[in-house]
Amino acid sequence: MSAFQVQDPDYEARVRKTFAGQAALTTLGITLARIEPGTLELRMPYDANFSQQNGFLHGGIVSAGLDTACGLASYTLMPANADILTVEFKINLLAPAKGLTFRFVGHVIKPGRTLVVSEGRAYAVEGEREKLIATMSATMMTMVQRS
Repeated sequence: MSAFQVQDPDYEARVRKTFAGQAALTTLGITLARIEPGTLELRMPYDANFSQQNGFLHGGIVSAGLDTACGLASYTLMPANADILTVEFKINLLAPAKGLTFRFVGHVIKPGRTLVVSEGRAYAVEGEREKLIATMSATMMTMVQRS
């Protein structure tokens, strides 16, 4: 059970719609794996088209996965008439992104009316083995639609 106050009982459908509207994620092969109030998990298979010169998943792709996971985790707690925008993030690339698949998990740390602070973790997965490859600290902005 989440300790967070959900403002929109239909948050999951809203998150899925926003995710589906991001064509870049489809191009990268990123899929939704879990949606809970204040938490979201994405998955991505390795694709050499998104690697860097040593064959590891490019840091920019890891960044995009974490930014999206943190953003959508924040979005789960926003009101129905809101949209979301990343204000800032800091990423720490801890290890080469070498794996068969990748998990990007975002968690809300502090929800606010206008700004939401979240953290993310990226994991490289090979079979039963998971390795933490990156962390992110992010701030998201609630953009309330005005009528």
